[in-house]
Amino acid sequence: MKILFTGGGTGGHTFPLIAVIREIRRIYPKEDLQLFYIGPRDEWASFLIAKEEVEVRTVFAGKIRRYFTPISFLKNIVDIFFKIPLGILQAFFHIFFWAPDLIFSKGGYGSLPVVFSGWILQVPILLHESDKSPGLANRILGKFSREVFTSFAKTEYFSPEKIILVGNPIRRELLEGSIQEAEQMFEIKGGKPLILILGGSQGAQRINNVILEILPDLLVSFEIIHQTGENNFEQVKKEAKVMITKKLEQFYHPFPFLKENELTLAYKIADLIVGRAGAGTIFEIAALGKPSILIPLPEAAQDHQLKNAYVFARNGATLVIEEANFTPHFFLEKLKFLISHPKDLEQMQKRAKAFAKPQAAKIIAEYILRYLKA
Repeated sequence: MKILFTGGGTGGHTFPLIAVIREIRRIYPKEDLQLFYIGPRDEWASFLIAKEEVEVRTVFAGKIRRYFTPISFLKNIVDIFFKIPLGILQAFFHIFFWAPDLIFSKGGYGSLPVVFSGWILQVPILLHESDKSPGLANRILGKFSREVFTSFAKTEYFSPEKIILVGNPIRRELLEGSIQEAEQMFEIKGGKPLILILGGSQGAQRINNVILEILPDLLVSFEIIHQTGENNFEQVKKEAKVMITKKLEQFYHPFPFLKENELTLAYKIADLIVGRAGAGTIFEIAALGKPSILIPLPEAAQDHQLKNAYVFARNGATLVIEEANFTPHFFLEKLKFLISHPKDLEQMQKRAKAFAKPQAAKIIAEYILRYLKA
């Protein structure tokens, strides 16, 4: 049994693939199972997927930029006439020799060459769409896919006959961990509500800027674990050191990026989570039943983060602050208000849990295996 995975290369594509891979191995732990991955050149994604005992290959991938500048025009020419065709040839070669029984795509521009080559070679293709509003790449990929798994009900653009609503695959390991272990790992001082701030990979600097501006005031009332983003960590650390006293410093725990075990424990101990509105973050928060504040990334294609956030907020599971309103003192007041109203937080927790679909990865894995055995 051979299954080929593909995705765009970001965390939003990589972690759901890992969740599905792990569930397939749990359900079908047999020696004849062979798992492969083809994606764009991304050392981080390739490393994480290879750790799951998956054979990894990379191909060239290009994207179409729908804004016009002289540079974007030149990049589009290079991508459309060189990178994408070359990626299709590379993917065709790998798929031809691997001869997978099925391709599972997490979507994104990085999976276009793989899905197109698989379709030419008549390999069945299943697609997962994380967001309420899919990007251009997934709208194209949906036409080549036999089924489309979705995270949100009434996902836009896809044929209703193809859609299977399952939620966004999350790693079940994130739901584990102990508070005692978390307190030891992060050296938590305690006595204050703990806020987990997830800057993410995109737009992290703007969240960091707001946090830094009010950091002394935040630390008077809260203890904070802050994922700053790899590129911003040193700068944030330096600025924070200048701004806060030694007494407050013990309540601030900045990290460039939280690895899986660290994120598991940070989630476990957090009283409230602040982050962007990618589907991965939303469905992890929901599965954990945590209250949250979401700040959608305004540059996200098709405003998908904004749409994701408001679907989640519709039943009171989260508070959405659009970035135009994400000012330091407005955010601080909202945070203090929420924490001072435990009944509101309790309602958030219940409604987040009601929204959750923690079995998404298992459902997809079972569907894939049934499909291959049919």
